[in-house]
Amino acid sequence: MSAEQQHRDGQAADPGPRSLAQALRERDDASLGALLRSRPDLLHPVPTDVTQLATRAGTRASVLRALEHLDRFALQAAEALAVAPDPASYQELLDLLAGDDGDEEVAGALPATVALLRERALVWGGEDRLRLVRTARELLAPSASHSSPTGLGPSVAEATSGMSPGRIQAILTAAGLPHTHDTVSAVAALSGLFADRERVGELLEGAPEASREVLTRLVWGPPYGQVTAEPAVHLRWLLDRGLLLPTTPGTVVLPREAALSLRGGRAHRVPEPTRPRVAVAAERKPQVVDAAAGGQALAALDTVEELLRSWDEGGPAVLRAGGLSIRDLKRTATVLEVPEPVAAFWVELAYAAGLIASDGGYVEEHHDRHDRPDADAEGYEDEETRDARTRRRSGEAEHYAPTPEYDAWRDLPPAERWAWLLEAWLPGTRAPGLIGGRDGRDRTLSALGPGLDRSPAPEVRRRVLELMAGLEPGQAPDPATLLERLRWERPLRSAGPRREQPEPPRTGVRPAYGGGVAANDPEALRTKLTEWALLEAEMLGVTGRGALATHGRALLGAEGRSEGAGAGTAAAGSARAAVVAALLAPLLPEPLDHVLLQADLTAVAPGPLVRPLAEALGVLADVESKGGATVYRFTPGSVRRALDAGRSATELHAFLDRHSRTPVPQPLTYLIDDVARRHGLLRVGAASSYVRCDDESVLDEILADRRATALRLRRLAPTVVAAQADPRTLIEGLRAMGFAPAAESAEGDVMIARPHAHRTPPRTPPAPVPDGPPAPDATLLTAAVRAVRAGDRAATAPRKETPQAPGGLPRTSPADTLATVQAAAMTGESVWIGHVNAEGAASQRLLAPLRVEGGYVTGYDHTADEVRTYALHRITGVAELADEPDGAEPAR
Repeated sequence: MSAEQQHRDGQAADPGPRSLAQALRERDDASLGALLRSRPDLLHPVPTDVTQLATRAGTRASVLRALEHLDRFALQAAEALAVAPDPASYQELLDLLAGDDGDEEVAGALPATVALLRERALVWGGEDRLRLVRTARELLAPSASHSSPTGLGPSVAEATSGMSPGRIQAILTAAGLPHTHDTVSAVAALSGLFADRERVGELLEGAPEASREVLTRLVWGPPYGQVTAEPAVHLRWLLDRGLLLPTTPGTVVLPREAALSLRGGRAHRVPEPTRPRVAVAAERKPQVVDAAAGGQALAALDTVEELLRSWDEGGPAVLRAGGLSIRDLKRTATVLEVPEPVAAFWVELAYAAGLIASDGGYVEEHHDRHDRPDADAEGYEDEETRDARTRRRSGEAEHYAPTPEYDAWRDLPPAERWAWLLEAWLPGTRAPGLIGGRDGRDRTLSALGPGLDRSPAPEVRRRVLELMAGLEPGQAPDPATLLERLRWERPLRSAGPRREQPEPPRTGVRPAYGGGVAANDPEALRTKLTEWALLEAEMLGVTGRGALATHGRALLGAEGRSEGAGAGTAAAGSARAAVVAALLAPLLPEPLDHVLLQADLTAVAPGPLVRPLAEALGVLADVESKGGATVYRFTPGSVRRALDAGRSATELHAFLDRHSRTPVPQPLTYLIDDVARRHGLLRVGAASSYVRCDDESVLDEILADRRATALRLRRLAPTVVAAQADPRTLIEGLRAMGFAPAAESAEGDVMIARPHAHRTPPRTPPAPVPDGPPAPDATLLTAAVRAVRAGDRAATAPRKETPQAPGGLPRTSPADTLATVQAAAMTGESVWIGHVNAEGAASQRLLAPLRVEGGYVTGYDHTADEVRTYALHRITGVAELADEPDGAEPAR
């Protein structure tokens, strides 16, 4: 027995429900819950009864959202129902999709598709009376001005609605049909002719070849064409026989019945009942994939850390319209040594993870005095710190900077830090690839700026990973087939027939990241989102060499942070983050506590270093190159930087000897000793500023140097020289002359210049902008179904006729209301009440009063299915329930 026969045999022969509300009312609780789960917008707010649920399910916004979440074949079935008679039988729908020749794949897939449309309340009715929801029919059916997505136009009856009876009779004569007595029968006869395949074929046997070519161009849509006031002979032949019918002056249309006959009864040129298969582009060993992904994950952590380290003392300024300037993005890309679009991705990822934010411009830095190396007991601040503080206090500048969460993130193990980033990336709706493009108002989209949220992004991102997880471990998908699968699962509904899709990326071609996309091109956006998801997953280490890694599969397992939780501790402590971190940890190398010193004044770190060593070495040396091994170079400037930070030459020698696996080279020892010997020989303080030195010859040399002219130096004593420049400018000028001065405090003590970290106040990461309301959990679904059932029982309870207030609420006097409610409380009966709440919203409630006292009535509210209390002065009136017929069950 075929699938469609089983489907027909399993359906009752009765005509079915008379309305969508009745169809929903006949469902069981599990089916009603499935509807609310698939269409969560129906739950906000929870409907009071089934009638309100059906009304809401038929609204334009809700139907549009439901259609957008159908797969291609389900949408094709809905489009076929929109051009079928209303109501249509299951067999008529099958014929429209399979055509005259039949299609086993269509016949096998259609029962499940019809069940899906029923579940989502887009189709209702019995087996022989399938009805598409009216709003969906209006959206998908053709009209005189536009065709259906199937490419079909209006029917003969719709196209001839304004045509004169004489013209219709003339068409009948030309088509070889007998005259009729009225227009209705004439239209029916013409429709019957065009619906008969054999008779249409006989009619076209005598058609000119050019006429047949016109029908060939119009048959698959669009079915409209333009004609002049004096049509050509081959067009006149079609017009005379009704194969082209006028819609507006100069415009003609191929009637739906004729088009279906020419198509062989098919509503779509290519029905697509089966989902496309994701092809495999390459196969690799899972161990190789995991190793490559682990290396990428480590590189991602290094990149994010480098970004945050470069902004540690305060990042770039915030544009007035929000976001980073192009110049600041270029500087950031230079620091990270990546292209600008990739730098924008890392900046956006750190922002989504709550690690960077705007400091607000008005917030001062909060440092403990003991932690302020640039402040003495009297609160001395260097000029740069004082200027920055003044700007922030006055609101002149707003900058990006790391948040306090950055310090917590930095102290986590590497695997947990990576999981934190992924918990922000997976549900994020901001699309960094759009940066550099233009928005709908032709404004440039900037990093960290507004306008980057795209609600489909997380769904595309997650679905890409799910499809990759469906392959065997180590298999890399073909991007072209991956994109085609996504197009099948979420086709873009359009007003016309589906055109040929743009050519997908070729296998093996890696598209460039970024570049933007047209604001009004959803198909291009989805293509880009798919490409960006693949590239971002590779950069983050979710995939390795194009295949999903083991820890990447874990991202699709346990649920992450709860709704509304921050990206910080909630992400680190979630079950999913713990699983992912545990799988990734063995792939990451253990941090090292040593380096390899070389005779060319470089140090090689053969892997990631423990944090104290990395921070200390970052002060003592400059990073020369990165990669699998990091190369540091020692220079006079870097050694002086370490001495400025309070380290002595003895401490530096001990540090290198302790952390080097090779002997300390003699040139490096000489470099440290030479810089240390000259460091602090000159002392600079604040007078306007001054220089003092115990060696008078050094001051003589400075005063004789022409480069000191701009400093406007004047000798005050044999060992003291005053300057008109501020201390910072004086120090920089002396260093440019080859000296190594040190700053001193008012007491004459050497000031230690350590960089101080700037942090924003506590900030929450940007909340994703979801595509509609979130999916409800089981608890909410159970409560919602219970409330709808209770409200429906209450709404269908009969009542006696009473005067009504506007809105249909019962209207009685306060005395009658009180007496009726008290009587119901004594007898245990239920009554209808009209209630107006504090916000002015009116509703009708079926109430079983239990207690009336103090101006309030407390009772069991059948509408809400719970005990509630109402103020008597807010009750508009009371209506008693009508007497139940014999055998009827009263509302409970």
